[in-house]
Amino acid sequence: MVMLASIKEFFRVISELRYIIPMVRYKWPELDSNASLAHSFQETVEKYCEKDFLYFEDEVWTYSKTNEAANVLANKLANEGIEHGDRVVLFMENRPSFVISLLAINKLGAIGVLINTSLTGKPLVHCINTSDSKKCIFGDELSESLEGVLSEINITRSSDLLWVEDAIPNNCPEWASNITDNLDQSQSANLEQTNQVVAGDTAFYIFTSGTTGVPKAALFTNVKVVAGSTNITMAGYRLTSEDCMYNCLPLYHSTGLILGLCATIKVGASTFIKRKFSASSFWPEVQKFNTTAFVYVGELCRYLSFQEPCTEEINNPLSKMVGNGLRPDLWDTFRNRFNVERICEIYGASEANGMFMNLLNKDQTIGMTNVDIKLFEYDVAEDKLKVDENGRYIEVKDDSPGLALIKIGPNAIYNGYTDAQASEKKVKRDVEEEGDRWFDTGDLLKKMDVGFALGRQHYQFVDRVGDTFRWKSENVSTNEVGEIINSFEQVNMANVYGVKVPHSEGRAGMVAFNCDPNTFDWKAFSSFVDEKLPPYARPVFVRIIEELETTGTFKLKKGDLREEAYHLDKVNNDLVFVREPKSECYTRLTSENYEQINNGTISF
Repeated sequence: MVMLASIKEFFRVISELRYIIPMVRYKWPELDSNASLAHSFQETVEKYCEKDFLYFEDEVWTYSKTNEAANVLANKLANEGIEHGDRVVLFMENRPSFVISLLAINKLGAIGVLINTSLTGKPLVHCINTSDSKKCIFGDELSESLEGVLSEINITRSSDLLWVEDAIPNNCPEWASNITDNLDQSQSANLEQTNQVVAGDTAFYIFTSGTTGVPKAALFTNVKVVAGSTNITMAGYRLTSEDCMYNCLPLYHSTGLILGLCATIKVGASTFIKRKFSASSFWPEVQKFNTTAFVYVGELCRYLSFQEPCTEEINNPLSKMVGNGLRPDLWDTFRNRFNVERICEIYGASEANGMFMNLLNKDQTIGMTNVDIKLFEYDVAEDKLKVDENGRYIEVKDDSPGLALIKIGPNAIYNGYTDAQASEKKVKRDVEEEGDRWFDTGDLLKKMDVGFALGRQHYQFVDRVGDTFRWKSENVSTNEVGEIINSFEQVNMANVYGVKVPHSEGRAGMVAFNCDPNTFDWKAFSSFVDEKLPPYARPVFVRIIEELETTGTFKLKKGDLREEAYHLDKVNNDLVFVREPKSECYTRLTSENYEQINNGTISF
C-alpha cells in the first residue's frame, strides 16, 4: 500500500509540471518595456470587454466600464498637473472607486501611495508627508481621519484633496474638492501617457504595518507587479478567465492587491471585493457570486474554521486558494470540511527579494523558491544570529528552525524602502564571501520532507523573531509600541512582546512595566492606547512587574516573558490585566476569564 501511494504521488507531482514549466520559462519583462498593471488591464479589456470584472455590494462593473472610468479620472489628474513619477495618496476602503483610482494613477505612470485605512494621527501624517505626494484621493468613509491631521500634512490646497462619495449620501467637506468636479466623460479612451510607462517604473508605495508613526514605504515596481501576478495565476491558483475571486483583504496591502486584484486582471477573471471580512456572510457570498478562488491570510481561515457548520458551505464552488499564514492545524479543515482542492500557501514580504510558493499542493508547507536561501542558527533569547569561533554565521544543517537569509542578486533584486537607512538595516553583508549581500527576512523557517518534490527543498514558516510579531494579519514592532507606551506619564519603561493565545492566529500584544496598580489610572491608559495605536498594535495583556531584566548590552529581555505570557500559574505574584474584545478598559485577569480565553469562549 505504501508503494502504491508513492507511485500515485509520483504521477500527481509529474502532472503538476504542465503548470510549473510555463512559469519557469516565463521571462520577467525588460525594465524598459511597456509592462505595468495599466498595460495588463488594457490588454484584458481588449479580450473581455463586456465581461463582469467587479462585484461589490449591489454594484457590477464590467472591464470596459471600469477602464472608461479610469481613463476619465486619469485625464482629470493629468489636467491638474499629475505627471509620470508624481506621487498620489490613495486612502480609501475596498470598493470600485479604489480600483478605478489605482488604475488611473498607474495609467499616468504616477506612483500610488497606498495607505492603511486604520491609520490616524501621526502615523497617517508620516505616510502622507514622507511620500511627498501632490494629491490625496480619499473616501468619504475616512474623511474624519484625514480632517484630524489637516494642519500637519503637506498637501494643503483643497483642490489637491479629492473627496470620493460613499454609499451613504454626504456632502464634500469644505476643505476638499469633489473628485467628480471637472470630469470630462468624453475623455474615456486609453491615454497616450500610458505608452511612456515602463516595467522599471515604481508603481506603488506599499507601507509596512504602521504600528506607530514610522511605517516604512516598500517600493513596488511595475515589473514586480506584473511578474508576481503572472506567476501566481499560472502556478499558484491555476486561474483562468472562467474563475471568480473572493477578495476581502485590504487592497492597500500586497496580498489583496497583487495576489488578488492583479491576478484577477491578468487572466480576465471576475472578482468579488468587500470592505471587511465577515465569517458569517462568507459562505453565502461564495455561493451567491460563485467564487471559485479565495485570496486569504491565516486569520480569516481561523475564523472560518471555528464557525458553526452552515448549509452554504456544503457543495461550495471554492476549489483553490492562495495566501499566507494558514496554520498547519487548520490545513485539514480546508481540505476536508470545506473540500478545497488546491491550497497554495506562499511566503514573502512587500520589501523582500524572493518568494516561496507551494506549487505542488503539498500539505502544511510554504513550498519552494528559486532564490538562493540559507537558514542560520538564531539565539531567540538574545535576539541575534549565532556565530562560530571565527565570527561567521552558523548554517542550519538539519530540520531545526533557522533565520532565513536570501541572497541579493540579479534574480533576487532588493528594492527596499524609500528610506535608505531602513533598507540597509535589512541587509547582511559578507555572509558567505566578502562583498556578498543577503536580505534578512526576520523569520524563522525550517526545512520539510514532503516526499517526491522534483528535487526542490520545501520549507515551513515557524515564527517571527526579535522585535516584531504578527497579529490581526499585521506586523507589530515591539520597539515602536514600547516607545509610545513609555510616553504615558505613569509608565517608566515598557517591555512589549507577543504571546500565543489559544484559537488565535499570530501573537497578541502584551506589555510589562512597573507601577502601583492601586493608583494607576487604567481608564486614562486605555484611552491613551486607543488614541496612539491602531487596533492591531494595542496590547491585549498588561503585566505589572517589579523589575524588568536586561541583557549585558541593556536590551530588554523578552524570552522568559514570552514564555510566561499571561499564564497565572507562571507569572509568580505579578498582576495581569486584559483588554477583552469590545471592552473600553483593561481589567484584572481572573481565573474565570483566564479559562474563558484558553477555551475560546473569549476570542480575540
